Formats: sequence, structure tokens, C-alpha cells
Amino acid sequence: MMEIELRAKLVQMTKRLDAMGLSHGSSGNLSVRLEDGFLITPSGFGAEGLTEEDIVFVSLSGESSGRWQPSSEWLFHRDIYVARKEFGAVIHTHSNAATSLACLRRDIPPFHYMLALLGGDSLRCANYATFGTQALSDNALEAMKDRKACLLANHGMIAAGKDLAEAFKNTVEVENLCELYMRALSVGEPVLLGREEFTDALSRFSTYGKPRE
Repeated sequence: MMEIELRAKLVQMTKRLDAMGLSHGSSGNLSVRLEDGFLITPSGFGAEGLTEEDIVFVSLSGESSGRWQPSSEWLFHRDIYVARKEFGAVIHTHSNAATSLACLRRDIPPFHYMLALLGGDSLRCANYATFGTQALSDNALEAMKDRKACLLANHGMIAAGKDLAEAFKNTVEVENLCELYMRALSVGEPVLLGREEFTDALSRFSTYGKPRE
């Protein structure tokens, strides 16, 4: 896909996340892989007024180009792209349910089989570190081992995918699972799926959303 198309998609997705209430004001950021680097939303920008020309390019060595500074969280975007070659897009939001659970610093256990969509039987919460730091990036990478998403303690969430469409789908799923888990906790302690039950669900996701061969 051409760079101008990717810039347009980032702008469109930023506006979509805002319209859905998954991103608020200038919080959150998103990026797509481009050759030897990635395109990312600029620092301090929300959806309103964002244009393709505002999107910033950052190389994998950390050098940026554009009229604005890249998002303050560009480090963990860069480190995810370097460590996880399968990912082509990363979305970070401060969505309500995910951020609420992140402030409790608790992982989500296997209470629902849809966790398998995110790569495993839990959604981990990364240890706390100040935003924009290498420590936060390191913590996020640890929490995302064998996963497509994680929570960030007292901060928000990250979801990634092969492209922007999959990263968005995973973002929505994280928020939905966090909302369901909080609702279940408000009534009692959820009954967790056993290892065999979850492994069976995980195996079924090998053909989930794929065309018939």
C-alpha cells in the first residue's frame, strides 16, 4: 500500500476510534509499519483537525521526519515492530474499561474463550512505568509475549495486528472483554475455563475468520 494511503487510513482510524469512544481527546496513538520504519500520529493531537500531512514517519533507528513531533509513545511502537515482525499496525488507547482494569493492575484470566483471539488464555497487565520511557516499552513487550494485546498499569492498553484492520478488531475485543470482566466481578467471582476447555477453544481459532480452503 502506498504511503499516502496509509496516512489516510491512520487519519480515518483515529476519527473512528474517537467516534466510538475508544479514544478521548489527544490521548492514545496509532501507527502502521512502512518499509524501514513506521507512520505514527503526532504528539498532542486528537481526531479533530488531523490530516494526512500531520502524520509523522519514524525510522526503526528512532529518527523522525515531519512537521510535528511523533507521539510521546513512539518508543513502544518502534520496539514492537522490531521484536514482532508479524505486526503491521499498533493501536494504543485509554479506553474506559481497559484503563479501569489497568488501574487495578490485574491480568484478565480465562473467564471467556474470546481471549483466544488475542493469542492466549489471559490478557496481561504490564508493570507500571512513566509514559514515553524505555521502561514502559520493555514492560509492554514482556506483557505482550505470545499475545496481540496487553494492558498498561495505570495507563491504558495496546493492541496490535498484521494490519490496521486487525489491530482495530483486537482493540475493540480488548475493550469488550474488559467491560465483560468488570461486570462479572461486580456480581461475583467469574468461573474460569479449565486448561483443556481453553486449549480446545484456542485450537478452533486457527480457522476463525479465514476463507474456506
